[in-house]
Amino acid sequence: MGHAGSKTLTTSRRQLLFGARPLVMGILNLTPDSFSDGGRYPTTGAVIERIRQMVEEGVDIIDVGGESTRPGSARVSEAEEIARVLPAVEAAAGMTGLPVSIDTTKSAVAKAALEAGAEIVNDISGLRFDPALADAVAAAGAGLVLMHSRGEFETMHSLEPVADIEKEVKEGLEAALGKACAAGVERASIALDVGIGFGKSAEQNLGLIAGLHRICSEFEGMPMLVGASRKSFIGKILGGIPAEARLYGSLTVHAVAAWNGADILRTHDVRATREMAETVGALRNGTSR
Repeated sequence: MGHAGSKTLTTSRRQLLFGARPLVMGILNLTPDSFSDGGRYPTTGAVIERIRQMVEEGVDIIDVGGESTRPGSARVSEAEEIARVLPAVEAAAGMTGLPVSIDTTKSAVAKAALEAGAEIVNDISGLRFDPALADAVAAAGAGLVLMHSRGEFETMHSLEPVADIEKEVKEGLEAALGKACAAGVERASIALDVGIGFGKSAEQNLGLIAGLHRICSEFEGMPMLVGASRKSFIGKILGGIPAEARLYGSLTVHAVAAWNGADILRTHDVRATREMAETVGALRNGTSR
């Protein structure tokens, strides 16, 4: 188990270094309908307050999203998504000096957000929905997170699970990586995400977390992101508890993911995840600070 040497991710503004502990990516959802925190930040004031709070809680990367990808969510237009995310991207980049990531599958949204101060694009489709997104990333010299998912936007949660999920994830990430590099995105600017909860059964989600070290070794030197925060399979394990009650389950899954090689943990709960990441980092390195 344990962790290989330090990895890096080059964005348009800096080089992120992974090693001592996993970095904490805080979720800022500007959607009325996200499964856990939809509609919580309806005004710019509320957004700024949330950004301040995340910084205080020890966030490393702020991930701004304007289109929910929960099961049953509807697509929003480019213009609507841009209007939702731009003020938050500008505020987060301007106020914090921390890296800001834009969670989108649309090249026009990515381009606008990168111009507004974002430096990483987090694409849950792994370039399947809008391949031009890779061109926007390459032109900006930005970082790119490629996530494994299957199916179209409307069907990605309702597909029957494949038989061999590990093979499917490796092949899907390989294909996404090929597309990104062909478009001119540097390999040093790419992180990967196994796509917990997207078109996978509860058992497969657990298997991917428990076997994450195998996928990490397949893509050696590339940062691995895991986002299991409050997802439904955790609710299922814990007897059907609602999203906002899934903190301890989320922390456990992320801790095991970190132990097995995850470099970035995407979460709704920044402080708790940061404390866990510090602790797992110390265990992983066999030293305290």
